[in-house]
Amino acid sequence: MTRRVWAPIGERPIAHGHHRFEWLYVTAFVSPATGESFWYVSNGVSKPFFEALLRVFAEEAGAGRERRIVLTLDNAGWHGETGLAVPDGVRLVFQPAYTPEVQPAETLWTLVDEPVVNNHIPSLDALDEIVSLRCAALARDRGKLKSHTGFHWWPKIANPS
Repeated sequence: MTRRVWAPIGERPIAHGHHRFEWLYVTAFVSPATGESFWYVSNGVSKPFFEALLRVFAEEAGAGRERRIVLTLDNAGWHGETGLAVPDGVRLVFQPAYTPEVQPAETLWTLVDEPVVNNHIPSLDALDEIVSLRCAALARDRGKLKSHTGFHWWPKIANPS
């Protein structure tokens, strides 16, 4: 991940990098209305993995008869409903294609990236530790998450009487 950096006029900034193709994937579920979030770091994605992740999320979030959760998802191949077992208490709503700007979770990635931007991370384990610590810190800062994901047009929480 690169971003613009300041450098003296006439000099190019130096940013160390090592091109490899090992990946970490961060999955985040966030409530724009409350800032409540659930973070998961993995080394791959697939439909079976996403199905297992949905089960873990539903359990950790308390989804079920007393708490219904509506998840908005993009149309990534591993998110598709075909053959996907969705846990009780969770409903999936898919965004129109090519509309990441309406997905609140998309605004989280710049926050997750902050500690690694323009830094050389020597190993995937080191990256995992940095990103995991960052996700844990963000999970505790609900105010920051609300301010980044709570679009003015996003539906408010419905409290049935």
